[in-house]
Amino acid sequence: MFFGVFANITFLRHEEFKEGCKASCNGPYDGKWSKSMVGYGPEDSHFVIELTYNYGIGSYKLGTDFLGITINSPDVIENIKNHNYPSTEIGGVHIVTSPDGYQFHIVNQVCEGDPIQKVTLACSNMGKSVDYWTNLCGMKKYSFEEKKAVLGYADNQCKLELCDISKAVDHATAFGRIAFSCPREQLPSIQEGLKAAGQTILTPLVSLDTPGKATVEVVIPADPDGHEICFVGDEAFRELSQVDPEADLLLDKAIAADKSEEWFAKKGKTKASA
Repeated sequence: MFFGVFANITFLRHEEFKEGCKASCNGPYDGKWSKSMVGYGPEDSHFVIELTYNYGIGSYKLGTDFLGITINSPDVIENIKNHNYPSTEIGGVHIVTSPDGYQFHIVNQVCEGDPIQKVTLACSNMGKSVDYWTNLCGMKKYSFEEKKAVLGYADNQCKLELCDISKAVDHATAFGRIAFSCPREQLPSIQEGLKAAGQTILTPLVSLDTPGKATVEVVIPADPDGHEICFVGDEAFRELSQVDPEADLLLDKAIAADKSEEWFAKKGKTKASA
């Protein structure tokens, strides 16, 4: 498994859904899907990656929108070498690519707290994007250059890095989004503030159910380049995001029980390419 090279990273929870999410959490697909949360610690205090799996989709076309995740960890670099995992080194940064084509930038540096340092997204107009994320979404500006900016909500949290690619951002069909929790009472004002500024709201304030777990409320806008953002009410999210000690077991069972490839083969079909 790809994440086996990431020292000390763990699966925090795994959940199965019988039908598509009404907020398109799994993309614009109606069928059975699952999500697995993976990171270096609880979602309350760490940036975590949500892996979504649509049982009927075999592959996705990647765009130019997502440019990578940066992780500070000498241990990961050592694991890459020990496992002979393919990587390239540019300016001292080791770059590994997941089986689905996503890049992870590994820095040979020890850090306190969450090793995941930043998520990098492409933008087409740096000034417009920085204005959106700072003035409308409330982020702090940590650095700003002509083609690159680093933003965030707190000094000890993972940062958002924007890179200006000087052309329209192509999202293709992978349908990723970035999520932030905030007090539930702020969700209506976030939505109204963005609407008043003429910004896109993809999913107005809505409740989302997870079988056997807490119901959360979310608002999902899009930035000027179409990057999806999920603002989720923190109170219910803290309950939903509790670390599940059986996460690995549930994931292993789901993988073992996945007969979708066999089903399509029996029908003489292949999974769809999104």
